[in-house]
Amino acid sequence: MKSLTALSLSIGVLGGVATWLALGPLSGIIMIWAVFVAWATFFAVGGDGSALINTIVCTIFGAICAWVAAFVILKIPMAESLGLPVWAAIVVGITVLIMCLAANIPALATIPASVLGYASTFAFLLQTPDKLSLENLMSSVPADNALITVAASMVTGALFGIISGKVAGALTSE
Repeated sequence: MKSLTALSLSIGVLGGVATWLALGPLSGIIMIWAVFVAWATFFAVGGDGSALINTIVCTIFGAICAWVAAFVILKIPMAESLGLPVWAAIVVGITVLIMCLAANIPALATIPASVLGYASTFAFLLQTPDKLSLENLMSSVPADNALITVAASMVTGALFGIISGKVAGALTSE
């Protein structure tokens, strides 16, 4: 089988499995869209063992940075005097700057993966009703806490990435 066909078949079948997991037994723990973000990140950063590690470490690091930003935005009442858009912009700017500067540490050097983890966390917080609250940020319930849900989704997506690559390799004819 040709490489593109094998990879397409592998991703299609495993994409169905990931969807079943996200809507079934892992519902509330992983989000399918975030799984696919990490899956794509895995291939974008190399599609190999190093990409697996970089995807997991950096997407989770980005999620942590976004979680900290959300916590600061909510906990420090500067929005009252500056307005929420200005306060949020300042906090996001600072946390993204720190996240990118952290790329000087080799384990955190895959900035695109960190940015995707950051973006996925804020997507969850801003697009899921009532999730952007101190109570939910501090919750141990995965469906409520963006950091837990996004991190679990990113790890799942990265693992599906490497599995789909291995399956495609096994199906590819020389």
